[in-house]
Amino acid sequence: MPHITASSSAPQAELFYQDCNPSGTAGTVVLIHGWPLSWRMWEPQIGPLTEAGYRVVAYDRRGFGSSAFPWGGYDYDTLAADLKDLLTEVDLRDVTLVGFSMGGGEVARYFGRYGAERVGKAVFVSSVAPFMLKTDDNPDGVSQSTFDEMKRGVEGDRPQFLDGFTKQFLNWGLVSHPVSEEMRQYSLRDAERAQPKATLDCIDAFGTTDFRPDMPKITVPTMFVHGDADQIVPLEVSAERGHQMVGGSRLEVIEGAPHGLNLTHADRFNELLLDFLSA
Repeated sequence: MPHITASSSAPQAELFYQDCNPSGTAGTVVLIHGWPLSWRMWEPQIGPLTEAGYRVVAYDRRGFGSSAFPWGGYDYDTLAADLKDLLTEVDLRDVTLVGFSMGGGEVARYFGRYGAERVGKAVFVSSVAPFMLKTDDNPDGVSQSTFDEMKRGVEGDRPQFLDGFTKQFLNWGLVSHPVSEEMRQYSLRDAERAQPKATLDCIDAFGTTDFRPDMPKITVPTMFVHGDADQIVPLEVSAERGHQMVGGSRLEVIEGAPHGLNLTHADRFNELLLDFLSA
C-alpha cells in the first residue's frame, strides 16, 4: 500500500494514498475527503474521472482511513503541510485540488501558505470555507453550541453519533432514502474506522478556523459546488460567500442536494466536475 511520510510539521505521520490511473494524460486530480470519512467516499467519482483519462490521487488525512493515527497535528496549518508533502513526494504538478467539506479547508489553507505551487485549479465541494463559526463579523455562521454538541456526541457515544451524522449527511428521513441503506452503512463503517481523537479534534479545526484571509490568495480557476438542501454546512455562509471572495470563480448549486451530494447526486456532480476540468 503506497504511503508518504508527512514531515513538514510535527508530529510526523504516514499518509496513505491511492494513485489511480497513474498513466492518465488528461491531467491530475487530487481528492481530499470530508470528515470523518476517508478516500473511499470518492468511489463514485474515481471511476468516471479515470475513464475520462485523468490521473486521480486520493489520500487519507492523518487520523483517518489507512493513514497513521498520531496524537496531534489536527490543525489546518499541519494538514495543509501534509498536502504539500504529498504533492512534493509523489511529484504531482499542475493538479486540480478537490476538497470536500472539511477538505475544502485544506485547499484554502494550502493557497494561504503556499500559493498556487503545483496547483492549476481548485474545486470546493460542500466546503466549510471560508468560515463556519458564528461571530460578530460572521453573523450567518453556525453557533459554537452546535460544535460543542457534536463533540459531546463523539465523546459520549461515538458510534451512535456517527449513525445519526450519516443520516444528516444524506438528508435521510423516514420516507426519503437518497441512497441505499447499504451505502449509508458503508459510509458509517468508514467513519467508525477513524481515530477517536482525530474525529474529536477536527471538529474544532473545521468549526472554528477562519479561512477568509486565505481565500483572496486563490488565483487559479476555481469552482464551488454545493447543495441547497445541505443541513450541515449552510450554502449562504460557505459556497456563496467563497464565490464572492475568489475572483472569476464559478458557483454551481445543485437543487435538492444534501451535504453528501457526491453520493446522492453523483451523476450531476461528476458532470460538473468533468466540465470544469476540461475547460
